[in-house]
Amino acid sequence: MPTDPCAQPSLMHPDQALPLLLERVQPLTETQVLPLAQALGRVLAEDQAATIDLPPFDNASMDGYAFRFDDLVHSQGQQEASLTLVGSAFAGHPYAGTCPRGTCIRIMTGAPLPPELDTVQMQELIRVEGEWIRIEAPHARGANVRRRGEEVAAGTQVLNAGTRINAAEMGVLATIGVARVRVYRRLTVAFFSTGDELRPLGSPLAAGQIYDSNRYAIQGLLSRADVDWLDLGVVADEPEALRQAFRSAAAQADMVLTSGGVSVGAADYTKQILEEEGKISFWKLAIKPGKPFAMGQIGDAIFCGLPGNPVSSMVTFYKLVWPLLNKMQGLTQTLPLLLDATLKSQIRKQAGRVEYQRGILSRNATGELEVTVTGAQGSGMLTSMSLANCFIILAQEQGDTPIGARVRVEPFNSVLC
Repeated sequence: MPTDPCAQPSLMHPDQALPLLLERVQPLTETQVLPLAQALGRVLAEDQAATIDLPPFDNASMDGYAFRFDDLVHSQGQQEASLTLVGSAFAGHPYAGTCPRGTCIRIMTGAPLPPELDTVQMQELIRVEGEWIRIEAPHARGANVRRRGEEVAAGTQVLNAGTRINAAEMGVLATIGVARVRVYRRLTVAFFSTGDELRPLGSPLAAGQIYDSNRYAIQGLLSRADVDWLDLGVVADEPEALRQAFRSAAAQADMVLTSGGVSVGAADYTKQILEEEGKISFWKLAIKPGKPFAMGQIGDAIFCGLPGNPVSSMVTFYKLVWPLLNKMQGLTQTLPLLLDATLKSQIRKQAGRVEYQRGILSRNATGELEVTVTGAQGSGMLTSMSLANCFIILAQEQGDTPIGARVRVEPFNSVLC
């Protein structure tokens, strides 16, 4: 098939490219219903409303004693009141008796508050004298009481479709009694590396050969992105081997991901096979490390081709592929967290591309954010990623940046951390 006419002939800013790339993918529509215990990491496929009030009844927010606020003797200027203790309430074991005027009960955190009582005083501020409880006056009626529905009223939407179910969301769903939840099915991503120079781990290296690191980095990235992945290994630079690899990957996955062989003008067969088997655009992005990126479709699968250099591969995955996976999973899109920090090491840069230098973000003794580069920033130096906790983002037109300059940083999220 011919090359996609939307392919860009010149360098495009990554912020301009990403919306165009996102237009080319659609969220999954297939859903499944899972027990809540199996839903961690999945994406909600429907809005979720509370079926009960939270909390479902008035209860104590701490251990203490519950009473009527009006039973305190304020009018005579006394600082404490004497009340008769008539019983106790524990979480799961409410007090079943009555509470006449001038009485109180001992109450534990989370225990239901009897309907006659409205205030709780912490146990550290009372004195017990036989059956009499002397309570130092609290500041307000309703102190230390969690009212029914004060967090969420029944019928209120608590989670939106497109929310990933993490630990907190698991707890929220359990709190409102949801035992089974409808989620989108998991994405499957098939990936492989190309290149006759790549050797598997554990084998000796001959002259000109290197170990295939990209597949292991991609495997880690995909695992963090909460998708199912298929590692199809290393495919030789041979036309029919590549053709069969692409066909097999597309038949098994929602996305096919490769590293290497997407540079415009590269002397290999990858571009030729891609154009014959699918609809592919070759993008040249104003991004460093990176620049060559391919996207399109093979069969029913989305295709993304990453650069071969290890750091370039990780950076383009993080900035371009990860947002695509989020959309395909049905996740609500969010903007990255960007911060300003003081640069503690000089950076040399030529204008022309947006640079994502790898940095270490920290706070100094006065609490101000500082950032320093991890060292040499070559696109083949994976240690620069391992040492980093953020990107230092240098604008396309920006040149050398001196120590002390304010720079924009993007802390890594869970995909890279």
